[in-house]
Amino acid sequence: MDSVLERPSCVVWGCELNAQQKTFTFTAKENLLEHQLIIGTLCLGAESEDELNIVTLRSKNSTGNKPIPIASLRRSVLPMISISGIDCTPPVTFTLSSGSGPLYISGQYLILEEHSTSESGSEEP
Repeated sequence: MDSVLERPSCVVWGCELNAQQKTFTFTAKENLLEHQLIIGTLCLGAESEDELNIVTLRSKNSTGNKPIPIASLRRSVLPMISISGIDCTPPVTFTLSSGSGPLYISGQYLILEEHSTSESGSEEP
């Protein structure tokens, strides 16, 4: 008898927000697999001005689908922040609502894939 298990596939992901590109939307393929974007780090670039940079997030699982501020960064005070516990379901839109960046966002893109195992426990191709 075969059983269906889920195994994660994880890819490092990142984007840049700046004065020319204030918004970035991460999308995933529409299929029956579960997709999650896990945010890890927000960091100002070395060439950023000493101004307040505010990043907001809007995702499929945001309350009321309203933008939520997730970071306020300033080069002289707090140029980088590591975040845990923000797992979003795509599509996810990041907006640089204040400041001109450049601001880099990185994290992990997680896809839960189904695969079958036989009764003996070995994986099928």
